[in-house]
Amino acid sequence: MTQITPQPGIMDIALYVSGESSLAGHQQVLKLSSNENPLGCSDKARAAFAAAGRDLHRYPSTDHAALRAAIGEVHDLDPDRIICGVGSDEVLQFVTQAYAGVDDEIITTEHGFSMYPILARMVGAIPVTVREAERRVDIDAIIAAVTARTKIVFIANPANPTGTMLDQDEVRRLVEGLPAHVILVHDGAYTEFAGNSDGGRSLVDRHPNVVMTRTFSKIHGLGGLRIGWGYAQRSIIDVLNRIRQPFNLSNAQMAAAEAAIRDTAFSAGCADLNARMRQQLRESLIRLGLDCDESFANFVLARFADPAEAGAADAALRMDGILVRRVSGYGLPSALRITVGDEAGCARVVHSLGRFMAERRGA
Repeated sequence: MTQITPQPGIMDIALYVSGESSLAGHQQVLKLSSNENPLGCSDKARAAFAAAGRDLHRYPSTDHAALRAAIGEVHDLDPDRIICGVGSDEVLQFVTQAYAGVDDEIITTEHGFSMYPILARMVGAIPVTVREAERRVDIDAIIAAVTARTKIVFIANPANPTGTMLDQDEVRRLVEGLPAHVILVHDGAYTEFAGNSDGGRSLVDRHPNVVMTRTFSKIHGLGGLRIGWGYAQRSIIDVLNRIRQPFNLSNAQMAAAEAAIRDTAFSAGCADLNARMRQQLRESLIRLGLDCDESFANFVLARFADPAEAGAADAALRMDGILVRRVSGYGLPSALRITVGDEAGCARVVHSLGRFMAERRGA
C-alpha cells in the first residue's frame, strides 16, 4: 500500500514554541517572554480596527495600496517596492519559497532566529549554521560558508535573542562579500529600538540581492494582528507578489496598521521608554553580578553561571508571577531573554532576581 509522505525536509521541522502567557496560581502574570510592547498599541490603531468591523462582509484590497503608501510616506520608501504579509514571517517565507529549493543551502547563524531553519526545511533546503563571535553575527564566518549551492543568508539585526547588532558598515561589508546569486535577508523586526538604524534600506537601494523586512508586532504593538512588510528592488518584489495570496491581509489588519504607522508620536514614545528602561534594566542586572551584553532591541539577554543557575532563576521568577524566555534552543542554555517592560515591570524583575542572587550567594 502506497504511503502518503510529505515533501523532503518537512518532518525535520521541530514545532515552534511561543512564549507562555499564563502561570497556575497567579492572577497578575507579568509576561516578558514574547517581546511585546508594554504600552500596547496606538489608540488610533485601536479605533481604526474597531471601525473596520463595520465592513466585515467586504473583501479586502488585493494590492495593499493604502498601507504600502503609508509605509512609504513614513519611511520615505517607494511603495511599489513594498510587499505586505501576515507578519514579517510570511515575507521571509515568500523569499524562501521563491528563491530556494531542495538541496539548496540557506545560511543562518549560531544564535539566529529559530524560524530561519524552519523556512529552509519547508522547501527542502539545507540550513547551514555558522558560528557567531561572542553572540554577534560573524561576517567572515558567513562569507566563508557560502558555496555554489547557497541561495539565501538570513540575519536579524538587531539579533534575536541576543540583542546585539551589526552597524551599517559591517552589514555593507557582508553584502559586498556575497556572490551576486545569494540574497541577503536583513530581518529588522527590532529596528525601531536601535536608534538611527535605517534597517537595511540603504543596502536595498544599492544592491539587487538585499531584502529588508519589518514588523508591526513590536514597536507598533500589533502582535495579535500579524502584519509585516518587506522592501527590495522591484525585480524581487514582482517575484514575491506572484506567490503571495491575494487576500492575505484583512481590511481590519490593514486599517490598524496604517493608523499605527502614521502615529509617529506614539512610536517615538515607545522607543524612548524602551531605551530608558533597557539601560536601567541592563545596569541593574550587571550590578547583581549577571553578564548582559548591550542590547539594541526591546529585550535583554541575562547570562548566568551555568544552565542550572539559569533554570533556577527562571523558576524563581515564575514563583513571583514573572514569565521570561528560556533560550536553550538558541544555543544559550545559561541565559534568559527578558522583555523590557515599563518601569514597574522592570522593577519587579530586578527585585525578584536580586532576591534570587542574594539567596544563591548565601547558599
